[in-house]
Amino acid sequence: MSDAAVQKTTPPLLQARVIDTNRALEEKGLLRKRVKVMLDSEHANCFEVDDLPYINFSSNDYLGLSRSTRVIDALHEGAKAYGVGSVSSPLVVGYNQSHRQLERTLCQATGHEAALLFCSGFSANNALMKSLFNDTDTVLADKLVHASVIDGLQDSGAVLKRFIHNDLVSANTQFEHHSPCALVTESVFSMDGDIAPLAELSALCQQHNAWLIVDDAHGFGVVGEKGLGATALAGDINIDAQIVTFGKALGGQGAAILGSHQLIDYLVANARHYIYSTALSPANAAAVNAAVEILIEQPSLNQQLQRNIDCFIEACQTNNIALTGSITAIQPIIIGESTRTLAIAKRLKEHGFWVGAIRPPTVAQGSARLRITLTAEHCPEDIHAFVAVLADILQDD
Repeated sequence: MSDAAVQKTTPPLLQARVIDTNRALEEKGLLRKRVKVMLDSEHANCFEVDDLPYINFSSNDYLGLSRSTRVIDALHEGAKAYGVGSVSSPLVVGYNQSHRQLERTLCQATGHEAALLFCSGFSANNALMKSLFNDTDTVLADKLVHASVIDGLQDSGAVLKRFIHNDLVSANTQFEHHSPCALVTESVFSMDGDIAPLAELSALCQQHNAWLIVDDAHGFGVVGEKGLGATALAGDINIDAQIVTFGKALGGQGAAILGSHQLIDYLVANARHYIYSTALSPANAAAVNAAVEILIEQPSLNQQLQRNIDCFIEACQTNNIALTGSITAIQPIIIGESTRTLAIAKRLKEHGFWVGAIRPPTVAQGSARLRITLTAEHCPEDIHAFVAVLADILQDD
């Protein structure tokens, strides 16, 4: 066969890479795929996939605020007042009174001096890490921090050191050996649902003259006094930068970095994600502002969520289902093998329950799990029915 013929039958390098990688992931049960859901406008935790109905136990809409009439009305009024898009970078003409009001509301809720809005939590975390640190810095991070933090730190050129998850002795040892300028952690960890010892970590940072940075994506709206997240968990202890995302308990879209006036001024001038992106839409900002106000004014939503968490934990204990000790809305059940986890999730779907099957590399090898999330919108009947089915499947497996 001629060289020209071989060239025609051999796929280009990038095409071959894509095909081979997809095949390898598929064989390991790790190929991620999207699923189109048809939402039920009448029931917050219900949807259809391929015309089959499911009760959703995988949503991060912990308080059900994505369906709040007040939030929807704020989005509508915001769109009528400002249009559906911000039309520009915040540093051109993409920053208006709706953005400013949300920043003020977030600062009032958390006690920070200033805030900066982003279009996603990933972008906010990534921007903060890349803009704040450089190759002269050493940064200490919890072993289980989010991928957006890791990617940002790697891009910054900083030396990244890790401490054992939520382990104060390990964190202190790393401080003594490497003198990091900052420690990064989450308030509530997205895959395990456990809570960081923020007060103790803050004291450790102050002892070593380092900043404490907290990704509060799954904490704000859910934990601490009135559900106000990291700052409420840590009490009067200082948090130098707090990242709040709007797509979880607030039911919206976007994120904010909160901190001092000096930090926010620095990011406005240096964060490329912020400078070169079209700003968060003002209508979305108005909706999130309404959600934060509801969070502050209506503690009953958080109380209902806690009742549902307690209901789930008690039902699992009654049915001898092993839990991890999480007291938050994130309730993982560790299965171990990816294929077995997928099989159990599939059987749950056959009974009408939708649960996320989380596999490597999102979690460590051998720790594939069902990531069950509870919301204030669940009812006790659905929780008990789900746990009963889960118990039968685990017993048979």
